[in-house]
Amino acid sequence: MEILYTGLGWIDIIPMLQARLTAHRVQRADPSRSVIEQIADVEVLLPSNRPANREVIAAAKKLVLIQQPAVGYEGIDLDAARERGIPVCNAPGSNPVAVAEAALLLMLALARRYKEAQQTFARAVIGQPLGLELSGRALGLVGNGQSARRLGTTAAAMGMRVVAIDSRSTRFDLLDLARKSDVLSLHCPLTDRTRGSIDAEVLSLLPEGALLINAARGGIIDRPSLEAALASGRLGGVGLDVYWKEPWDPLDPLFARDDVVTLPHVGGTTREAFARVADIAAENVRRFVAGEALLHRIA
Repeated sequence: MEILYTGLGWIDIIPMLQARLTAHRVQRADPSRSVIEQIADVEVLLPSNRPANREVIAAAKKLVLIQQPAVGYEGIDLDAARERGIPVCNAPGSNPVAVAEAALLLMLALARRYKEAQQTFARAVIGQPLGLELSGRALGLVGNGQSARRLGTTAAAMGMRVVAIDSRSTRFDLLDLARKSDVLSLHCPLTDRTRGSIDAEVLSLLPEGALLINAARGGIIDRPSLEAALASGRLGGVGLDVYWKEPWDPLDPLFARDDVVTLPHVGGTTREAFARVADIAAENVRRFVAGEALLHRIA
């Protein structure tokens, strides 16, 4: 079968996929060209973070399976896939450990003012800057899935108080969580409900000096509200692994701030997580060929 990975990034997963799909050909789409130009003979699409919209699905005349090599599938037109009878699957549970550890890394980097520490190291200044301890502080989790629970377990072991809300929680619950959170970490999907939900009101209710972590989706945070909160000095800092537009602009002034710590969307990028994703994708290709029920089918 012809299998095409169209993602912008995470290319290290392709050899893992090919090693598990030796009877098939796995290719990476040319990122400089439209997906539509490259999909005519594709049978299995791995869209990652490039849209699999109605136009893409219509252009893929031989398409029989869409396998998202990740958890989120907001870029896939499920209705268009259903109309053509093309099954859509994702890969849940593959990276919660990796995402939780990335969120912890961002928390620690902000708490110990890592960017400023690198600057004082370069100047051979001993013992600066003055950081803070996370033990004894409150961690608020927006979302209560696997990555949130794993981060909560680790944070609790460090002496933090952990409070969480989930998909059933209301706007009132989110505002109440903000009031209680010295660190607010986002672990929810991007939906119409969550888009821009971390706005000026939420940020104004965080305790002064609070930290904000986003390893979920960039659009959950309202960027103008974030910039205003940082400029006011009330927000202690933000750690970002996801962005409003990807690829991002490395020269964006927001990312140059000392109170902003960034990662290049590597929350789920570990050998172990990629191996689990590749296992799921390969197993679903095998199951499709064999006519068996697919894993994690969402459409």
